[in-house]
Amino acid sequence: MTTTINRRQLLALGAAPVAAGLPLLHAGAAHAADYPNKQVKFIVPFPPGGPVDTTARAFVPPLGQLWGQGTFIDNRAGGGGIIGAETAARQPADGYSLFVGAFHHSVNPSLHARLGYDIQKDFVPVSFAAMFPVFLVVNPSVPAKNVQELIALAKKPGSNLAFASSGNGGGTHLAGELFNMHAGTQLLHIPYKGSAPAMTDVLGGQVAMMFSDAPTAIGHIKSGKVRVLGVASPKRSALMPEVPTIAEQGLAGYEAYSWAALFAPAGTPKEVVAKVNADFNQVMRNPEVRQRLYVAGAEADPGTPEEMAQRLQSEIDKWARVVKTAKIRID
Repeated sequence: MTTTINRRQLLALGAAPVAAGLPLLHAGAAHAADYPNKQVKFIVPFPPGGPVDTTARAFVPPLGQLWGQGTFIDNRAGGGGIIGAETAARQPADGYSLFVGAFHHSVNPSLHARLGYDIQKDFVPVSFAAMFPVFLVVNPSVPAKNVQELIALAKKPGSNLAFASSGNGGGTHLAGELFNMHAGTQLLHIPYKGSAPAMTDVLGGQVAMMFSDAPTAIGHIKSGKVRVLGVASPKRSALMPEVPTIAEQGLAGYEAYSWAALFAPAGTPKEVVAKVNADFNQVMRNPEVRQRLYVAGAEADPGTPEEMAQRLQSEIDKWARVVKTAKIRID
């Protein structure tokens, strides 16, 4: 005798095994179909006002408008992004708690002996969000007018050229150490507690140079208080397109920049990740969002989860080599 199962009976079976060759709706697809149906939290591991927070505040409200749901930012600052990452890693893997990670999370595994999270195992990539260019600037008293002249100056016997940074193990420090590796120089690192005091001493001539974030550098470049020799990004920055890259001035392969990216806790359904990625990319194509980032010294840089995974691995590998070569340690 043949048994017929109608649609109502099939739905009543819920999560029962597939019967009579009739496929059930994939749970992840079902979850994504009505996602989001409540407010979405974005954990930012830095305090309000910084570049990663500013990036999040550029795209989080428009995402809420697109979804027709509430969105909010939860700042969990501390430990160079560690506290926020640990918090985000413990969130439910349902797409309602997302994590705005940063450059720091590709470096922390090399800087710290122990971490309470694994950026690759505890999270899944959604998309890169923005890139923050790093500019190589010097005090006007430094005679070098380009990167090659700076390298020659640094290699002169008795040279004591030093570079300031925002702190030990930070992006502006690592950019300088990567420069030493590519150029064969031995620029001395002088760490400060933040970009502002570091730039103050470059302006005053106490330190010759700095690999500076864009918001700290651009105003001083335009006023002539510092001279820009190059940008460390893989291509010229839209913020100052007239400035050549360091790579095109003879240091092929040199790339150093900070970034922000969107992650979800590991185990988040692939369909939900795909939905967030598609909507995120739509928002990041909005001219108003891109302009907000531009004003804040950032460049919109979205993409696919697969592209983000590859770039994250590349960043982790690169900075691990730099940390090892420069013998940098935080703990």
